[in-house]
Amino acid sequence: MRVLLVEDDADLSRRIATSLRAESFVVDVAVNGEDAEHAGLTEIFDIAVLDLGLPRKDGISVLKAWRDAGRTFPVMILTARDGWPDKVAGFKAGADDFMTKPFKVEELVLRLRALVRRATGHAASLVTCGPLVFDAQLGTFELDGLPLKLTALEWRVLSCLILRKEVIVDRRELIERVYDGDADVDSNSIEVIVARLRRKIGAERIETVRGRGYMLAAAA
Repeated sequence: MRVLLVEDDADLSRRIATSLRAESFVVDVAVNGEDAEHAGLTEIFDIAVLDLGLPRKDGISVLKAWRDAGRTFPVMILTARDGWPDKVAGFKAGADDFMTKPFKVEELVLRLRALVRRATGHAASLVTCGPLVFDAQLGTFELDGLPLKLTALEWRVLSCLILRKEVIVDRRELIERVYDGDADVDSNSIEVIVARLRRKIGAERIETVRGRGYMLAAAA
């Protein structure tokens, strides 16, 4: 799950980013509204965490620009303001949820996972694909009722595939969701990760669609 974190408070941004990365999120950080707007319009994200009080361009204007351009990823607004008018303005601009500072980062992680899950069409926290079960709220996998041990990169690839089960996921999209923006990515890295996953869950469960990407098959 790739997150765009937009927060100009350096300490808070660092704390949130560290916690999200510890939970296997890929995190891109922007510290002002102009950079945030550009990133949201040009990159692939599963969700954004957006502060309202930003330099250069305020959060509401950034959010309106994303929505006007057809960007539909969920947006969690963070703000020190607790007035009802600010919340109304955020939701009218297209926000999906709202947290007022100070807040617990652990709660933020849970709510972000829930937003991503619902955005991909899964109302329940458990997402199943044959004998494979993903608890999207806790971030855990089971295979045939037993816990599945995965590396961080394997988790990112498999969570992306299971939330879009039986849909072809483009190889480039996987790379953008799995690696941090400044990572030096080898051209065969995704193939290596998919090969490792096939050994863990069964080679037949992840289909390669030549020239396009990969698909997690429910019936295997």
